[in-house]
Amino acid sequence: MITGDAAFIKKLNRGLILSQIIEHNKISRADLSKVTGLNKATVSVQVADLLEENLLIEEQLEHNNLGRRPILLSLNRKAGYALGIDLDKNQIMFTLSDLLGFPTHIEIVQLQTKDYNEILEILIEYIIDIKKKCQGSAFGLIGVTIGIHGLVSKDEKILFFPQLQWRNKNIKEDLQNMVDVTVFIENNANLTAFAESVFKHNKSNNLISISMNSGIGLGMIMNGEIHRGFHGYAGEVGHMIVVPDGKLCACGNQGCWELYASESSFFNKLGRSNADYYDIHSWLKLGDPDVTNQMDELIKYIAIGLNNIINMYNPEIIVLNSELLRLNRDAVKQIESRLNSNISHYGRLLVSELGKQACVMGACAFSIIKFLQISELNLQVTMKRTL
Repeated sequence: MITGDAAFIKKLNRGLILSQIIEHNKISRADLSKVTGLNKATVSVQVADLLEENLLIEEQLEHNNLGRRPILLSLNRKAGYALGIDLDKNQIMFTLSDLLGFPTHIEIVQLQTKDYNEILEILIEYIIDIKKKCQGSAFGLIGVTIGIHGLVSKDEKILFFPQLQWRNKNIKEDLQNMVDVTVFIENNANLTAFAESVFKHNKSNNLISISMNSGIGLGMIMNGEIHRGFHGYAGEVGHMIVVPDGKLCACGNQGCWELYASESSFFNKLGRSNADYYDIHSWLKLGDPDVTNQMDELIKYIAIGLNNIINMYNPEIIVLNSELLRLNRDAVKQIESRLNSNISHYGRLLVSELGKQACVMGACAFSIIKFLQISELNLQVTMKRTL
């Protein structure tokens, strides 16, 4: 039984009610009382407050039965908007979502610089512009969460961004000094794992998501929360050495996993200028020997790293976020055929359905959960895929 002062209990009840309204999409006060275990009076008081704040909307259900028509409650998805940003080495992806995580605006900006101050100016310009677009809603822009492809400390400072060679940057403070908005800084792999938990696998308390794009990062969801480790940067498996005395990495080591199993490594080794996912998809269908052999090599190194990760974490669900693997229908079977250790146990291995949107979707969801002050979030957004 949870005990505490009245304000604390009220806050817990508010969060519980909001979480259940979001999970059920539409629900009556009576049913809300049943699923939360709160008495009807408590539910009524909390709902009245949330309606007054413009966070909920009421809808009278149409039916042909005799008696009073039930009034259903739902979250006012247009009461505010969350901005998710994926800051990568070559581009910045901006995604604005409503309070139910549905994207309303997506924009990608190509980077021609690695300079911190120049990129900071780009972020400020776009955040200010997007904030203006949200002014017509009750709460406006509720938060900005930025995914960083590098080490992020528990106090949200960038300790090291290998591909941009940034060290000890307080981008959160720099942005908040220039833009009047709440900013959160998080590792991109953590946000990707958070997206998988919120949008796809909310019933799992033990999930690992591995982002395999420009580099490799691992995000962990343990007991429903992001696991960051002691200093805040657990999951930097991309710099796990899989080839002794191998290729030199930007981190300073040799033979790091991401130099052999990331999408960047695949395209670099393939050596075909301007090749994209559509090209790879076409070449795989045609049975191009170079592309097929390169895919086999990628699978081999992915399996080597996964063997180590499975032995370390014994995960329930492993989600691989890679467009290349999604193009290869047999990828999971091919990887699993190489996971032969009698001591390596896991639940399910699958390729992400969220793709490159995962980081920004997780970033939007992160701002939403902070704004609503709830402990869990279960959202449903259908992804449209082109390949």
